[in-house]
Amino acid sequence: MPGAMVGDHLPGRTVLGCNNVIGHHAVIGVKCQDLKYKPGDECFLHIGDNNEIREHTSIHRSSKSSDKTVIGDCNLIMGSCHIAHDCNIGNNNIFANNTLLAGHVVVEDYTHTAGAIVVHQFCHIGSFSFVGGGSVVSQDVPKYTMVVGERAELRGLNLEGLRRNGFTATEIKSLRTAYRKIFMPVDSNSTSFEERITKVEEDKELGKITAVCSMIQSLRDSFAQNRRGICKFRYFSGS
Repeated sequence: MPGAMVGDHLPGRTVLGCNNVIGHHAVIGVKCQDLKYKPGDECFLHIGDNNEIREHTSIHRSSKSSDKTVIGDCNLIMGSCHIAHDCNIGNNNIFANNTLLAGHVVVEDYTHTAGAIVVHQFCHIGSFSFVGGGSVVSQDVPKYTMVVGERAELRGLNLEGLRRNGFTATEIKSLRTAYRKIFMPVDSNSTSFEERITKVEEDKELGKITAVCSMIQSLRDSFAQNRRGICKFRYFSGS
């Protein structure tokens, strides 16, 4: 569209796939805003197919030659969004206006952000999750969950997103049961967070549900070395 700029006079390259729309005055594939970048280093941006990148969005190349900023396929990136250096964005995501991602953020698939959200560097946003408007995300968002808040907190499962994306009633019921066992124990002092995760893993019924296993793995991955842990959550008792 008029006013858009794609690529920059830098070593390295910006690669776009097929059927992408670049909106008015968007700036795609320019120098990153990382002071560690050394002039003359190669830097890269790879964008897949069928993405709609709306007006005034900025997407930066990587900060070093050993990495690259990646945007997958079929993403809707609305106006005035920012995707910083070395981010890795999957497929079929929807970023509402003014979604701002710092460097090295990983967003999986089928996520949805509301407007004016900020994501801290190195955070991971799990598949089929939802980030509420105005949220500041400073830790990982597990798969299938919903977070919101000035310092984003877990507020349950992204039930509407799961239904829209074809999850069965059995899968959703199992995810709700697993979520309650992990995040809404009757007595939070009786067992540790790790013990509750293990108990769900070992459950004869829940342990057979692929979606539950995927959520558990997402939680465990967030506590791996050099990861930021998951967003805070409140203990609620009851149904």
